[in-house]
Amino acid sequence: MSFLVLDNLQKSFGAVQVVKDFNMSIDKGEFVSFLGPSGCGKTTVLRMIAGFETPSGGTISINGKDQNRLKTNQRNIGMVFQAYALFPNMNVFDNVAFGLKVAGTPKAEIQARVKEMLALIRLEHLADRYPYQMSGGQQQRVALARALAPKPQLLLLDEPLSALDAKIRISLREEIRQIQRQLGITTVFVTHDQEEALSISDRIVVMNAGRADQIGTPSEIYNRPATRFVASFVGTLNMIDATVEDPAARTVRIGDQVIALREMPGSHKAGDPILLALRPEAGSLSSTGDSRLQGEVISSSFLGSVVRTKIAVGANAVSFDTFNAPDLTMPTPGEKVTLNFSSQDLLVVRD
Repeated sequence: MSFLVLDNLQKSFGAVQVVKDFNMSIDKGEFVSFLGPSGCGKTTVLRMIAGFETPSGGTISINGKDQNRLKTNQRNIGMVFQAYALFPNMNVFDNVAFGLKVAGTPKAEIQARVKEMLALIRLEHLADRYPYQMSGGQQQRVALARALAPKPQLLLLDEPLSALDAKIRISLREEIRQIQRQLGITTVFVTHDQEEALSISDRIVVMNAGRADQIGTPSEIYNRPATRFVASFVGTLNMIDATVEDPAARTVRIGDQVIALREMPGSHKAGDPILLALRPEAGSLSSTGDSRLQGEVISSSFLGSVVRTKIAVGANAVSFDTFNAPDLTMPTPGEKVTLNFSSQDLLVVRD
């Protein structure tokens, strides 16, 4: 049985509907990320789960219990915000203990639980410090410990790493994932950073204009994007316009070239437009594959670990990546080349 169920969830602010027919089931102990651009509705869904917003329609249930009529403090949910939200007049110990004190927990239990939480985030030595005396990363770890101290049944994280610098974000997201696994707590994580979502999630919900465009594992989201939006938002992807040549043979025409697809989903007729997608890392001039496209080099860009080359194939500009090496020789603009790849890497995308 699913632990958290969102059934036909909807939210409108006046005439503007920001969440539309959102459905999802999350298992106990699962780490799920809501990924999408600003304004897509991901934080609104999180706030409805927490009880900060009332759904305009649909239901939220946790462990089989309807949450719609429960207030925020009745839902036993821990939440970590982007802006830390620590109490500036309280030291670390008192910040972590706050929820326990509000719940009327005995003093001895508070002492033991706070000590346990500070050990979990490895900040026992900073128990007497105040927020202004700590780095952003340390403050966010304290906010996490405060959310976990009352032993919530569900943990919600609203872009908790976006205010931190890149190196701290990487180390802290790994720490959050490690703590989540250690405690086995069901977690929903909101982010606009695709690398964050791909690196730490069991499943990802890619949101677009208030709807879930695709729900799947990080591998499914990256390697098999279901829509144009998912394909363009997650990672770098070549979008290739083609036409169906022979549906029975699964062939398509790109410019004046005809290639075969591994699969052609749906009902397509000869001459129908079709949208294809190919990751830059899937193509190579040197490796062999069961598919190939000929093109003319437009440009090459040095990106550090890789060199990205763009070639013209019909009316499409197709990029591919080559790992950087000291003796690497890349094709020059105007040169004719053949791009090799596997047909399983050329995807059909819903437009």
